[in-house]
Amino acid sequence: MTGQPRTRLERVRASVGIASLALQQIEDDLRAGDVDQEELAAILRELIEDTDPPGGFMAAVAQLLTAAARRAEQVEPDRDGDASCPLHEAAALITDNAGQRLIWAARALHPQQGGI
Repeated sequence: MTGQPRTRLERVRASVGIASLALQQIEDDLRAGDVDQEELAAILRELIEDTDPPGGFMAAVAQLLTAAARRAEQVEPDRDGDASCPLHEAAALITDNAGQRLIWAARALHPQQGGI
């Protein structure tokens, strides 16, 4: 039996659902009563370290927003930046602010020599 191919929006919805489930698992792990400061720092580092994907999870979210911004630049009416600028700014906030704050929190919980 051959089904109809899924639309792009259906694929995006499915991917967002998978990502949401993964994030829920991380949140559940963070709520565990036996998470100590060292493990919490390690979990935070997993979100920002250069592992897979390169640059960590936060960088991947910023990259996704940058891709959306670049596409918006091509399709937005009047090419005035009303859509693309906020997307570029959101990506920068994730990289510059959220990412840096995760690093600071991880260091405060458990400093590492020569690492994040």
